[in-house]
Amino acid sequence: MESPPTAAAAAAAAERPSEAAALRALVDRVRAGDVEAAREVRRLTRSSSRHRRKLAAAVEPLVAMLRSPAPDAGEAALLALLNLAVRDERNKTKIVDAGALEPLLGYLQSSDLNLQEYATAALLTLSASSTTKPIISASGAIPLLVKVLKEGNSQAKNDSVMALYNLSTVTDNLQTILSVQPIPSLIELLKGGKRSSKTADKCCALLESLLSFDQGQAALISEEGGVLTIVEVLEEGSLQGREHAVGALLTMCESDRNKYRDIILNEGAIPGLLELTVHGTPKSRVKAHVLLDLLRNSPYSRSKLPADTLENIVSNIASQIDGEDRGGKAKKMLAEMVKVSMEQSLRHLQRRASFA
Repeated sequence: MESPPTAAAAAAAAERPSEAAALRALVDRVRAGDVEAAREVRRLTRSSSRHRRKLAAAVEPLVAMLRSPAPDAGEAALLALLNLAVRDERNKTKIVDAGALEPLLGYLQSSDLNLQEYATAALLTLSASSTTKPIISASGAIPLLVKVLKEGNSQAKNDSVMALYNLSTVTDNLQTILSVQPIPSLIELLKGGKRSSKTADKCCALLESLLSFDQGQAALISEEGGVLTIVEVLEEGSLQGREHAVGALLTMCESDRNKYRDIILNEGAIPGLLELTVHGTPKSRVKAHVLLDLLRNSPYSRSKLPADTLENIVSNIASQIDGEDRGGKAKKMLAEMVKVSMEQSLRHLQRRASFA
């Protein structure tokens, strides 16, 4: 025999039809062009995945409202769509399919920096979906995002980097991104921000991909302080940022060692690389060791000879660096790194023994 529903369950059951009716009425108001209704959709979907699902029917009328000549209507619709798209793959696709890209690209070119910022945030959110990336790429968004990277406000610049990174994961987009010369703006953003920020991580990830092309390498070298800025991320960045920074330098050195070896050495990359061989991610450690090997006077061919020890590699490099202070610093740092590595190994063995 089923137990009778509790008072709370009965109240919730009675409430559900009225809530559904209220949400349908809200969507109807959006269809009628009610700006306050769009703002209500934004409020309800700010932190509720349930409301994002239930208000998916508002997507098409909100996209229609994006085209309104009234600035307050367009802004309200834009912010509501942004919230509907957050962490909801279905809504992302629905928004793009409803034709939102054309008005969003218009907002990217707006003289109103707030609207430009909101449109950049919307494209960042939409470009996180593998389904929408090719459509956004084909829409002509990339040159406009690079323009925002150059001229937008601080938040818009940060979001444009994230969006460009998302789109760069489609390999065919890399040449399109390079063609609109983003590297000076990426370096400027890195110089002006915190080296360990998420924005710096994405800047370095994007640079690592762009530097696989000759055009990207030439742009970085011609930018004053370009290589130095990447070296600074190598020393001060987050673990992820440092992994991309060493990857960027390694990509350059592997593509043309004779051209880039001295440039990287002269910017003081050795201490950061040494630290990464101990404290970096697994990928960073490997990349740092390979790059150190390439930076020595006569690198071993890894296909013919066994990898040399880190001590020999760094001693070789240090002997070539002008000035005792710099060479001595490299040797001293190597000794410290080896000591730290041995201490870490000892602690690891002790932990394993304690659990045996």
